[in-house]
Amino acid sequence: MSLTHFDKKGDAHMVDVSDKAVTARIARAENYIRMAPETLEIITEGRAKKGDVLGVARLAGIMGAKRTSDLIPLCHPLPITSVALELTPDPDLPGIRISATVKTTGQTGVEMEALTAVSVAALTVYDMSKAVDKDMEIGGQRVVLKDGGKSGRYEAQ
Repeated sequence: MSLTHFDKKGDAHMVDVSDKAVTARIARAENYIRMAPETLEIITEGRAKKGDVLGVARLAGIMGAKRTSDLIPLCHPLPITSVALELTPDPDLPGIRISATVKTTGQTGVEMEALTAVSVAALTVYDMSKAVDKDMEIGGQRVVLKDGGKSGRYEAQ
């Protein structure tokens, strides 16, 4: 197997998807942001000085998914048909678990859009909460579902 973003000479290039079939595509990605229990309380109780942390992070994740091709140099601009983000407080972490599901009908998948969505959402939580907790940690980022196209379905274990 070879890397698709390099041509025969080893130069980076955008993959030509013009011969691929247009199919329904979906991807789901996840990550988390771990924080002090007190920070989680501030967020879940709506006491953050910058406002509704989870609501703003959800909107930021959606916006991030829509701008993925502006951020990742070889990523195709796609007509995204749906972006859904879930930000779930988890006292056992302690922190927020973030999941993004992105859909399109097109010639290439939306894994990068889902990964960008959870990245931007987690960074927004950090930005809005850093005044009270500079030790927050973002981790566990991965694609957990991809479906559609020639390669078919992938689900993480």
